[in-house]
Amino acid sequence: MPAISNFEAIMLGIIQGLTEFLPISSTAHLKIIPLLFNMADPGAAYSAVIQLGSVLAVLVYFFPDIQKLAIGSLKAIQTKNLESYELRLSASIIFGTIPICIIGLCLKHLLESDTSPLRATATIAFASIFMGLFLLLAEKLGKRNRMITNLGLKDGILTGFGQCLALIPGCSRSGSTITVALLLNIKRADAARFSFLLGIPAVLLGGLLELKTMIEQPDLTANISSLIIGFIISAVVSYASIAFLIKYLMKHSTIVFVIYRIIFGISIFFLLGNK
Repeated sequence: MPAISNFEAIMLGIIQGLTEFLPISSTAHLKIIPLLFNMADPGAAYSAVIQLGSVLAVLVYFFPDIQKLAIGSLKAIQTKNLESYELRLSASIIFGTIPICIIGLCLKHLLESDTSPLRATATIAFASIFMGLFLLLAEKLGKRNRMITNLGLKDGILTGFGQCLALIPGCSRSGSTITVALLLNIKRADAARFSFLLGIPAVLLGGLLELKTMIEQPDLTANISSLIIGFIISAVVSYASIAFLIKYLMKHSTIVFVIYRIIFGISIFFLLGNK
Protein backbone atom coordinates (compact mmCIF):
# COMPACT_ATOMS: atom_id res chain seq x y z
CA MET A 1 0.00 0.00 0.00
CA PRO A 2 1.45 3.43 -0.92
CA ALA A 3 2.19 6.04 1.75
CA ILE A 4 -0.86 8.27 2.19
CA SER A 5 -0.66 11.67 3.89
CA ASN A 6 -3.21 12.81 6.46
CA PHE A 7 -4.56 15.41 4.00
CA GLU A 8 -5.01 12.71 1.35
CA ALA A 9 -6.71 10.52 3.96
CA ILE A 10 -9.22 13.31 4.67
CA MET A 11 -9.94 13.71 0.97
CA LEU A 12 -10.27 9.95 0.44
CA GLY A 13 -12.57 9.66 3.47
CA ILE A 14 -14.84 12.38 2.08
CA ILE A 15 -14.89 10.75 -1.36
CA GLN A 16 -15.65 7.35 0.15
CA GLY A 17 -18.40 8.72 2.37
CA LEU A 18 -20.07 10.68 -0.42
CA THR A 19 -19.95 7.95 -3.04
CA GLU A 20 -20.42 4.66 -1.15
CA PHE A 21 -24.17 5.03 -0.79
CA LEU A 22 -24.98 7.37 -3.66
CA PRO A 23 -25.35 5.18 -6.79
CA ILE A 24 -22.21 6.56 -8.48
CA SER A 25 -19.45 4.11 -7.38
CA SER A 26 -17.01 4.79 -4.56
CA THR A 27 -14.26 2.60 -6.05
CA ALA A 28 -14.38 4.55 -9.31
CA HIS A 29 -14.04 7.89 -7.55
CA LEU A 30 -11.31 6.60 -5.22
CA LYS A 31 -9.41 5.59 -8.36
CA ILE A 32 -10.08 8.57 -10.66
CA ILE A 33 -10.04 11.60 -8.33
CA PRO A 34 -6.56 10.83 -6.93
CA LEU A 35 -5.33 10.62 -10.54
CA LEU A 36 -6.76 14.06 -11.33
CA PHE A 37 -5.07 15.67 -8.32
CA ASN A 38 -1.79 13.75 -8.55
CA MET A 39 -2.51 11.90 -5.31
CA ALA A 40 -1.30 8.38 -4.63
CA ASP A 41 -3.67 5.64 -5.77
CA PRO A 42 -4.88 4.26 -2.41
CA GLY A 43 -5.25 0.79 -3.91
CA ALA A 44 -7.93 -1.80 -3.29
CA ALA A 45 -6.71 -2.62 0.25
CA TYR A 46 -6.87 0.93 1.64
CA SER A 47 -10.19 1.55 -0.12
CA ALA A 48 -11.69 -1.61 1.41
CA VAL A 49 -10.55 -0.69 4.92
CA ILE A 50 -11.96 2.85 4.91
CA GLN A 51 -15.18 1.30 3.62
CA LEU A 52 -15.48 -0.03 7.17
CA GLY A 53 -16.25 3.58 8.13
CA SER A 54 -19.23 3.37 5.80
CA VAL A 55 -20.24 0.07 7.40
CA LEU A 56 -20.13 1.70 10.84
CA ALA A 57 -22.35 4.51 9.54
CA VAL A 58 -24.96 2.14 8.12
CA LEU A 59 -24.91 0.04 11.31
CA VAL A 60 -25.55 3.13 13.44
CA TYR A 61 -28.20 4.56 11.10
CA PHE A 62 -30.09 1.27 10.78
CA PHE A 63 -29.47 -0.04 14.31
CA PRO A 64 -33.18 0.03 15.24
CA ASP A 65 -34.01 -1.86 12.02
CA ILE A 66 -31.24 -4.40 12.56
CA GLN A 67 -32.29 -4.94 16.16
CA LYS A 68 -35.91 -5.41 15.09
CA LEU A 69 -34.89 -7.87 12.36
CA ALA A 70 -32.74 -9.93 14.73
CA ILE A 71 -35.36 -10.14 17.50
CA GLY A 72 -38.23 -10.68 15.06
CA SER A 73 -36.36 -13.43 13.19
CA LEU A 74 -35.55 -15.32 16.39
CA LYS A 75 -39.19 -15.15 17.49
CA ALA A 76 -40.33 -16.28 14.03
CA ILE A 77 -37.99 -19.28 14.15
CA GLN A 78 -39.21 -20.22 17.63
CA THR A 79 -42.87 -19.97 16.59
CA LYS A 80 -42.19 -21.40 13.11
CA ASN A 81 -43.76 -18.34 11.52
CA LEU A 82 -42.09 -18.51 8.12
CA GLU A 83 -44.17 -15.62 6.79
CA SER A 84 -42.75 -13.17 9.33
CA TYR A 85 -41.53 -9.94 7.67
CA GLU A 86 -38.39 -9.91 9.81
CA LEU A 87 -37.49 -13.49 8.95
CA ARG A 88 -38.14 -13.01 5.24
CA LEU A 89 -36.01 -9.85 5.09
CA SER A 90 -33.20 -11.40 7.14
CA ALA A 91 -33.18 -14.45 4.87
CA SER A 92 -33.13 -12.16 1.82
CA ILE A 93 -30.05 -10.38 3.17
CA ILE A 94 -28.25 -13.62 4.08
CA PHE A 95 -28.93 -15.43 0.82
CA GLY A 96 -28.42 -12.24 -1.17
CA THR A 97 -24.90 -11.96 0.26
CA ILE A 98 -23.80 -15.44 -0.87
CA PRO A 99 -23.26 -14.66 -4.60
CA ILE A 100 -20.83 -11.77 -4.06
CA CYS A 101 -18.93 -13.71 -1.39
CA ILE A 102 -18.34 -16.66 -3.71
CA ILE A 103 -17.54 -14.65 -6.83
CA GLY A 104 -15.50 -12.10 -4.87
CA LEU A 105 -13.28 -14.78 -3.31
CA CYS A 106 -12.82 -16.52 -6.66
CA LEU A 107 -11.77 -13.27 -8.36
CA LYS A 108 -9.96 -11.72 -5.36
CA HIS A 109 -6.49 -11.69 -6.91
CA LEU A 110 -7.73 -10.31 -10.23
CA LEU A 111 -9.83 -7.65 -8.54
CA GLU A 112 -7.03 -6.38 -6.31
CA SER A 113 -4.17 -6.39 -8.81
CA ASP A 114 -3.27 -2.87 -9.94
CA THR A 115 -2.54 -4.29 -13.41
CA SER A 116 -5.92 -6.01 -13.67
CA PRO A 117 -8.03 -4.92 -16.67
CA LEU A 118 -10.95 -4.65 -14.25
CA ARG A 119 -9.18 -1.76 -12.51
CA ALA A 120 -8.26 -0.04 -15.76
CA THR A 121 -9.44 3.54 -16.17
CA ALA A 122 -11.24 2.75 -19.41
CA THR A 123 -13.13 -0.08 -17.70
CA ILE A 124 -14.29 2.35 -15.00
CA ALA A 125 -15.50 4.83 -17.62
CA PHE A 126 -17.41 2.16 -19.56
CA ALA A 127 -18.93 0.70 -16.38
CA SER A 128 -20.08 4.12 -15.21
CA ILE A 129 -21.90 4.82 -18.48
CA PHE A 130 -23.33 1.31 -18.77
CA MET A 131 -24.72 1.30 -15.23
CA GLY A 132 -26.10 4.80 -15.73
CA LEU A 133 -28.10 3.56 -18.70
CA PHE A 134 -29.10 0.42 -16.79
CA LEU A 135 -30.40 2.58 -13.94
CA LEU A 136 -32.33 4.69 -16.47
CA LEU A 137 -33.91 1.50 -17.84
CA ALA A 138 -34.92 0.49 -14.32
CA GLU A 139 -36.51 3.90 -13.77
CA LYS A 140 -38.55 3.49 -16.94
CA LEU A 141 -39.61 -0.15 -16.43
CA GLY A 142 -40.02 -0.33 -12.65
CA LYS A 143 -43.59 0.05 -11.38
CA ARG A 144 -42.50 1.00 -7.82
CA ASN A 145 -45.59 -0.56 -6.27
CA ARG A 146 -43.84 -2.81 -3.71
CA MET A 147 -42.49 -1.99 -0.26
CA ILE A 148 -39.60 -3.51 1.66
CA THR A 149 -42.15 -5.42 3.75
CA ASN A 150 -43.14 -7.34 0.61
CA LEU A 151 -39.67 -8.67 -0.14
CA GLY A 152 -39.01 -12.41 -0.30
CA LEU A 153 -36.08 -14.77 -0.72
CA LYS A 154 -36.21 -14.51 -4.52
CA ASP A 155 -35.86 -10.72 -4.33
CA GLY A 156 -32.83 -11.04 -2.07
CA ILE A 157 -31.07 -13.54 -4.33
CA LEU A 158 -31.71 -11.56 -7.52
CA THR A 159 -30.56 -8.32 -5.89
CA GLY A 160 -27.56 -10.23 -4.53
CA PHE A 161 -26.52 -11.22 -8.04
CA GLY A 162 -26.91 -7.59 -9.02
CA GLN A 163 -24.54 -6.70 -6.19
CA CYS A 164 -21.86 -8.83 -7.90
CA LEU A 165 -21.63 -6.17 -10.61
CA ALA A 166 -20.05 -3.93 -7.96
CA LEU A 167 -16.90 -6.06 -8.14
CA ILE A 168 -16.17 -4.08 -11.30
CA PRO A 169 -15.01 -0.55 -10.36
CA GLY A 170 -17.43 1.97 -11.79
CA CYS A 171 -20.56 -0.15 -11.45
CA SER A 172 -21.35 0.88 -7.84
CA ARG A 173 -22.64 -1.54 -5.21
CA SER A 174 -25.55 0.68 -4.22
CA GLY A 175 -26.18 1.57 -7.86
CA SER A 176 -26.39 -2.05 -9.02
CA THR A 177 -28.57 -3.20 -6.12
CA ILE A 178 -30.91 -0.21 -6.31
CA THR A 179 -31.22 -0.80 -10.07
CA VAL A 180 -32.20 -4.46 -9.62
CA ALA A 181 -34.57 -3.56 -6.79
CA LEU A 182 -36.29 -0.98 -9.02
CA LEU A 183 -36.66 -3.63 -11.74
CA LEU A 184 -38.34 -5.77 -9.09
CA ASN A 185 -40.90 -2.95 -8.75
CA ILE A 186 -39.73 -1.84 -5.30
CA LYS A 187 -40.27 1.81 -4.31
CA ARG A 188 -37.19 3.99 -4.62
CA ALA A 189 -36.63 4.78 -0.93
CA ASP A 190 -37.27 1.14 0.03
CA ALA A 191 -34.91 0.00 -2.72
CA ALA A 192 -32.19 2.19 -1.21
CA ARG A 193 -32.95 0.96 2.31
CA PHE A 194 -32.73 -2.68 1.20
CA SER A 195 -29.56 -1.93 -0.76
CA PHE A 196 -27.86 -0.53 2.33
CA LEU A 197 -28.93 -3.42 4.56
CA LEU A 198 -27.87 -5.98 1.96
CA GLY A 199 -24.46 -4.35 1.62
CA ILE A 200 -23.55 -4.60 5.32
CA PRO A 201 -22.32 -8.25 5.37
CA ALA A 202 -20.41 -8.08 2.07
CA VAL A 203 -18.65 -4.76 2.72
CA LEU A 204 -17.93 -5.73 6.35
CA LEU A 205 -16.41 -9.08 5.40
CA GLY A 206 -14.39 -7.54 2.57
CA GLY A 207 -13.07 -4.76 4.76
CA LEU A 208 -12.12 -7.13 7.60
CA LEU A 209 -10.25 -9.43 5.21
CA GLU A 210 -8.28 -6.50 3.83
CA LEU A 211 -7.64 -5.19 7.35
CA LYS A 212 -6.19 -8.57 8.33
CA THR A 213 -3.91 -8.49 5.28
CA MET A 214 -2.77 -4.94 6.06
CA ILE A 215 -2.04 -5.74 9.72
CA GLU A 216 0.43 -8.35 8.50
CA GLN A 217 2.34 -5.79 6.43
CA PRO A 218 5.70 -4.68 7.88
CA ASP A 219 5.17 -1.01 6.91
CA LEU A 220 1.72 -0.72 8.47
CA THR A 221 2.80 1.87 11.07
CA ALA A 222 3.54 4.36 8.27
CA ASN A 223 -0.17 4.42 7.38
CA ILE A 224 -1.86 4.03 10.77
CA SER A 225 -2.81 7.70 11.09
CA SER A 226 -4.09 7.91 7.52
CA LEU A 227 -6.19 4.77 8.03
CA ILE A 228 -7.76 6.12 11.22
CA ILE A 229 -8.46 9.53 9.67
CA GLY A 230 -9.91 8.00 6.50
CA PHE A 231 -12.08 5.68 8.59
CA ILE A 232 -13.51 8.45 10.80
CA ILE A 233 -14.16 10.89 7.95
CA SER A 234 -15.73 8.12 5.88
CA ALA A 235 -18.07 7.17 8.74
CA VAL A 236 -19.30 10.73 9.35
CA VAL A 237 -19.83 11.60 5.69
CA SER A 238 -21.40 8.19 4.95
CA TYR A 239 -24.01 8.70 7.67
CA ALA A 240 -24.99 12.04 6.15
CA SER A 241 -25.13 10.46 2.66
CA ILE A 242 -27.46 7.67 3.82
CA ALA A 243 -29.86 10.12 5.43
CA PHE A 244 -29.80 12.36 2.36
CA LEU A 245 -30.40 9.62 -0.22
CA ILE A 246 -33.32 7.96 1.55
CA LYS A 247 -35.02 11.32 2.07
CA TYR A 248 -34.24 12.39 -1.51
CA LEU A 249 -35.65 9.22 -3.10
CA MET A 250 -38.93 9.62 -1.25
CA LYS A 251 -39.81 12.50 -3.57
CA HIS A 252 -37.37 12.31 -6.51
CA SER A 253 -36.20 9.85 -9.14
CA THR A 254 -32.63 8.67 -9.70
CA ILE A 255 -32.29 10.58 -13.00
CA VAL A 256 -29.78 13.05 -11.53
CA PHE A 257 -27.46 10.12 -10.78
CA VAL A 258 -28.00 8.69 -14.27
CA ILE A 259 -26.91 12.00 -15.80
CA TYR A 260 -23.94 12.29 -13.44
CA ARG A 261 -22.74 8.74 -14.21
CA ILE A 262 -22.88 9.29 -17.97
CA ILE A 263 -21.06 12.64 -17.74
CA PHE A 264 -18.49 11.10 -15.38
CA GLY A 265 -17.80 8.20 -17.75
CA ILE A 266 -17.59 10.41 -20.86
CA SER A 267 -15.24 12.79 -19.03
CA ILE A 268 -12.90 9.91 -18.22
CA PHE A 269 -12.82 8.83 -21.87
CA PHE A 270 -12.16 12.46 -22.84
CA LEU A 271 -9.25 12.73 -20.41
CA LEU A 272 -7.83 9.44 -21.64
CA GLY A 273 -8.00 10.67 -25.22
CA ASN A 274 -6.17 13.88 -24.36
CA LYS A 275 -3.29 12.29 -22.47
